[in-house]
Amino acid sequence: MRRKIIAGNWKMNKTPSETVKLINELKPLVKNDDVDVVFCVPAISLTTAIEAAKGSNIEIGAENMFYEESGAYTGEIAPNMLTDIGVKYVIIGHSERREYFAETDETVNKKVLKAFEHGITPIICCGESLKQREQGVTIDFIRQQIKVAFLNVTADQAKKAVIAYEPIWAIGTGKVATTAQAEEVCAAIRQVIGEIYDEATKEAIRIQYGGSVSAASAPELFAEADIDGGLVGGASLKPDFGKIVNYNK
Repeated sequence: MRRKIIAGNWKMNKTPSETVKLINELKPLVKNDDVDVVFCVPAISLTTAIEAAKGSNIEIGAENMFYEESGAYTGEIAPNMLTDIGVKYVIIGHSERREYFAETDETVNKKVLKAFEHGITPIICCGESLKQREQGVTIDFIRQQIKVAFLNVTADQAKKAVIAYEPIWAIGTGKVATTAQAEEVCAAIRQVIGEIYDEATKEAIRIQYGGSVSAASAPELFAEADIDGGLVGGASLKPDFGKIVNYNK
């Protein structure tokens, strides 16, 4: 039985002082021994968040990471900078990074490999645009994203990875893929992992759904066979995030 993982993607929100306040507010609300809870916060607040989350069930993740160890990469963050302060997870390849900062499937793959090299669990994002869904190429497009992201990743590494399926048309729009649509794509992702690796890896890897997940939609989504939790945007900044984490109660 795969353990659910519910992660909040804070995006470019909350100052370090606001981060402390929000984590203290959410700590009692997100207690759930059956679920892994991750807050992915802006880089400037990582150290503050780790300190604020001490003694709780909350793990802290980064929203991005570069694929080199060090060097002349102004503004970037190296993996050892993250591990040095205790970061356990990193979001890689979010659609906003792809759209606004020219990330590609190839750079996503480089970051995934580097994260594993440093013992950081990557939350690898994939998802189609509204146009791609309307054209009927969703599954083909997602399969391509996954195949490139996992190039040269070992089966043992892949078993520890997290994949987040986020239809771009449902991020921050209030639109949510139907449960059937979300499960169809997550099942297809699991299938392609099985093709790349084996049955054991296929069954071990955790796949999240993201895209306007709410306290109301979470129980139905997370009950699906191939959906192992959620990557939650705006709702992770509100007390309602506690209801998403405790969807099973």
